Amino acid sequence: MTRRWRHGAFAYVIAVPFAIVLAFPFVWMGVTSFKPEAQVYDPTKVWTFHPTLANYGFLFHHTGYLRWLRNSTFVGLVVVLLTLAVAVPAGYALARLSGRVGRTLGVAIFLTYLVPPTLLFLPLSRVISKLGLGDRLWALILVYPSFTIPFAIWLLMGFFKAIPQELEDAALIDGCSRLGALVRIVLPVSLPGLITVVIFTFSLVINEFVYAITFISSSTNRTVTVGVPTDLIRGDLFNWPGIMAAILLPSIPLALVYNAFLNRFITGFTGGAFR
Repeated sequence: MTRRWRHGAFAYVIAVPFAIVLAFPFVWMGVTSFKPEAQVYDPTKVWTFHPTLANYGFLFHHTGYLRWLRNSTFVGLVVVLLTLAVAVPAGYALARLSGRVGRTLGVAIFLTYLVPPTLLFLPLSRVISKLGLGDRLWALILVYPSFTIPFAIWLLMGFFKAIPQELEDAALIDGCSRLGALVRIVLPVSLPGLITVVIFTFSLVINEFVYAITFISSSTNRTVTVGVPTDLIRGDLFNWPGIMAAILLPSIPLALVYNAFLNRFITGFTGGAFR
C-alpha cells in the first residue's frame, strides 16, 4: 500500500506542474479576451479583471472572423475527404507490398512530407497562377493535400500492416472481393488510424499559414490563421483582447475533439509500431 501510494504521489508531483504550465497560456488567453483593451495596456492593472463581452462583439460584428471560420472549416473538411480518398487505398496497397519495395516506397512518400513549405510555395504559386486559382479557396484545397496525403499514407500503411493477413484471407474465402474485404474487415478494425488521420489532417489545415497568406489576398477569402494577424494587427496597434478571443474560440472545439478521441488517437499513432 505504501509503495502504491509513493508511485501515485510521484506521478502527481510530475504531472501536476506540467499540467499547470501547459494550461496557463489558455487561461491567460481566456482572461485577456474578456478584459477591456485599455486595461490590457495599463501595466498597473495586469492582475485586475473587469470582464466585458465587447471584444467578442467587435470580433463578430466588425471583422470577417465568422467568414474566416467558415472558410477554414470548408477547406479543412474538403482536404480531409480528399486525403482519406487517396491515403486509404494507397496505404493499404503499400502495406500489402512485401519486402524492400513496399518499405522503400513508404519511406519515399513520407520524405515528401518533410519538405518545408518555404521551399515549395514559390513553384506552387506558379502552378496556382497558371490554373487561374489565385485568391480562391480552391487553391488551398489543391495545395494542402501535398503535405497531408504523404503523412496519412505513412500512418495508415503502418496501421494496415498491424492487421493480420489471415482476417482478409478468411473474408476472401467466404466470397468477399479484395475491395469488399477492405471495406468490411480492414476499415472497421482500422478505425483508430482513420480517426487519427482525420484529426491530424484537419489540425494541419487549420494551423497552416505560409500557403494561406501566399495564395489568398482578399480579406473575405482568408482563413483564420491569416485573417487574425493581418486584420487584427494594424500598424503598431495590437488588439490583444480581440486576438486572444479569435485564437481561443477555434482552440476549444479542437481540444474537445482531441479529448473525446484521445484513446483512439494514441492507438492510431502507436498501432503500427508493433508489427
